[in-house]
Amino acid sequence: MSHFSSIKTQIRNLESLQASLNNLGIEWKNGPSTVRGYQGQTTQAQIVIEQENNYDIGFAWNGQEYELVADLQYWQQPWTVDGFLQRVTQGYALHTVLQESSKQGFSVTEQQKNNDGSIRLVVQRWS
Repeated sequence: MSHFSSIKTQIRNLESLQASLNNLGIEWKNGPSTVRGYQGQTTQAQIVIEQENNYDIGFAWNGQEYELVADLQYWQQPWTVDGFLQRVTQGYALHTVLQESSKQGFSVTEQQKNNDGSIRLVVQRWS
């Protein structure tokens, strides 16, 4: 019986996911690569975050989005699973907005992280 849990996300762009992990200072391996779990069980993922306890965290493509896959009993991160996903998702959204804004000719004139953790962006485009 597998101990791996899969948690759905709204993450669809690999480059933005990688940028989010980089911004959080999280070391990761590009896959496809093996995610290690309970009693030697493994699964494949496109992004693998190795933990010191030899139980990994991965982001695996399910055909629509990247799901977080891990044996949550052996979670070893500075944040809870929810806290981790919130930070990754926020960074993912920020990178996606910046990337899409740039494609449409906008540039960031102000970026501010608020006390509540939200991010305020001001973009402009000269016509």
